[in-house]
Amino acid sequence: MTHGAPDLAGLLARAASGAFPPPDGSVTFLPQPSQRDAGVIAFTAHTVVFTDADHDQLRALLAPGDLGAPLCPPFLSALTERTGRRVDNVDLLTVAGPLPGPPPLELTETTDRAHPRIVRALLHRDEVRAWTVPGGTLVIGRGVAGRWETALEVEPAARGDGLGRRLARAARHLVPGGTALWAQVAPGNAAGVRALLSAGFAPVGAEALLVR
Repeated sequence: MTHGAPDLAGLLARAASGAFPPPDGSVTFLPQPSQRDAGVIAFTAHTVVFTDADHDQLRALLAPGDLGAPLCPPFLSALTERTGRRVDNVDLLTVAGPLPGPPPLELTETTDRAHPRIVRALLHRDEVRAWTVPGGTLVIGRGVAGRWETALEVEPAARGDGLGRRLARAARHLVPGGTALWAQVAPGNAAGVRALLSAGFAPVGAEALLVR
């Protein structure tokens, strides 16, 4: 297991461009990029734990060679005990590049901060913006280590005709600065996974965030 790797923002930027941590079975421990963000990201045969909890104590809990240990309940439980946080979910982590021009979907930007999807986004992201279409909502904001993240919601009555895919693709046109856009989705949300994949998002790993 390794220690002292570059900051999380740089690691994520390189992963977004296809330069992943070495698949050597190691675990990299990093400090939290902010008071809000802590968690675990598992890439192929390389896991990154970012927390201000004692790294040496946490490292001692991991059996060498157990590639799945950092995302297994015993280790995540130890993290929650040491940080006073809870694990929100273990999500599939995906990323996509930006697309030029305006989105091919008629969106209306909203400032309604009472929408449940926007309320949730404001708990986890900064610089949040949101757009709506009949039957759906799209949110973009700065999340873990300042990366741009998107989330979308399709109302039950609007499901089944590809609106989720169109919203996910529209997000790639809206990401500021022509940067990579990240999205997390629960693996069991098969419709959400399909929407992201069909919109050009590529799976890069799994992520468990520790929520205050």
